Amino acid sequence: MIDVEFRVVSERREGLLLALGQVIAANGFTLLRHSALNSDEGTVLKMMARGPVEQLLVLEDALGTHAQVRSFESSRGDDFAHPDPRANLGATPARQAAPALARAPAVAPAVALVDSQRIEILLSQLARGYPNILLQLVALERDLPPTQREPTLRYIGHRVGAWVYKRDFALGGQLPLADSVRRIALPAMRQLLQTDLREGALYVRNSPFCHRNSPGECCHFLRGMLGGLLEGQHGAHVHVVESQCRNTGAETCRFEFLT
Repeated sequence: MIDVEFRVVSERREGLLLALGQVIAANGFTLLRHSALNSDEGTVLKMMARGPVEQLLVLEDALGTHAQVRSFESSRGDDFAHPDPRANLGATPARQAAPALARAPAVAPAVALVDSQRIEILLSQLARGYPNILLQLVALERDLPPTQREPTLRYIGHRVGAWVYKRDFALGGQLPLADSVRRIALPAMRQLLQTDLREGALYVRNSPFCHRNSPGECCHFLRGMLGGLLEGQHGAHVHVVESQCRNTGAETCRFEFLT
């Protein structure tokens, strides 16, 4: 079991505690105490809850993407507390009126499979070292069982992408998908790898995730990160597809974006 404190900012107070309390209970946590006050930010609700650590990532995502939540932070009573989402990937990034479904359905089942504590530690390390993060991710990939590589790397990529979007791009206006790819996804990916944009698709030349002795497309982290970057603009309606990969013999890895 783990104790965790959530800090939520919402535009309205009415029904907020009831709605979020139901989310907390649905994920197996018990609400221990709470406090609410009005501020210049809006209604600030703090909640202390206790529950199973293996369910924490699901709960954080559910609270951070709730329709009534404008900003969200999570800190826990251990050495891996995460009070500041701009400084630490371990906290779910604050969201501006994000849609209720901010995680690709294929990612959700992974949370029950991976080592959640190891992921949280790694996310903290990635935040401190960003954008120099690929060596750590490749090392993690090598350690994972084959059945967990795709869901785990996609989940981490999604968390990183959502964090980068909130840190670097959230203050911009709403964009069409093609402009989001050009003005958000492309510059973010170029911080990590050589990336080009051609006919609406991103081409990555030197993905380190290729040739890992596994069949099919294998750039799961990059696909998850692109999804996290674009969901800040388009919610769960955008889908990222790796339509070609160097792991299958292509010269470059290509990512396409569908709605």
